[in-house]
Amino acid sequence: MTMEREGRRGDIEKGAQVLSGQLGKTVQRLRKAYNLSLSELAEQSGVAKSIISQIERNETNPTLATIWRLSKALDVSIEGVLADTDDRPILQKQSRADTPLLVSNDGKVRLTIIGWIKTVEWLQWYEISAEPGGALESEGHQRGSVENLSVITGEAEVDVSGVVERVRAGETLRYRCDRPHVIRSVGDTTLQAVMVNIMKAAVLD
Repeated sequence: MTMEREGRRGDIEKGAQVLSGQLGKTVQRLRKAYNLSLSELAEQSGVAKSIISQIERNETNPTLATIWRLSKALDVSIEGVLADTDDRPILQKQSRADTPLLVSNDGKVRLTIIGWIKTVEWLQWYEISAEPGGALESEGHQRGSVENLSVITGEAEVDVSGVVERVRAGETLRYRCDRPHVIRSVGDTTLQAVMVNIMKAAVLD
């Protein structure tokens, strides 16, 4: 039994080494999706910043323990990290448990990352749920980026550097998000919306 376990462990570690090229890209995309710096991910995962940097640049073959720590910090299953290969079929279902969720400090805003990690550098999309009075504050993204907010239920107030616009159920608001902006839930009911970010939009360059 011991030999069998050791053999299986060896197969897993060998597989991790084979996938290390894709692993680095996956870790980097997830980190950027959470807007985490290398230092912040190192602090949350317990993996040295230099090691994470080497993984992202595909300069090292991480151990299974290291991959596990990173997967926990990035809120994704270890299977999800290791399975992210280029030859995987496009038909792909992501479980609720593997869908990253961010919650504001006051608990009023929930931001679900439903976008594909492969597109995070140029296209991102999210589900927003905000109780009345809840606000999602964001710093400016990359120059030329455009945010598209489609309200499903409730009402939102969008403030882009002092310019304010209201968006009601069934409406979509597009605005430059390369400057500080705030989305507030101002209706009497919970705001439910979908937000799509087009990064470095060529139309504005």
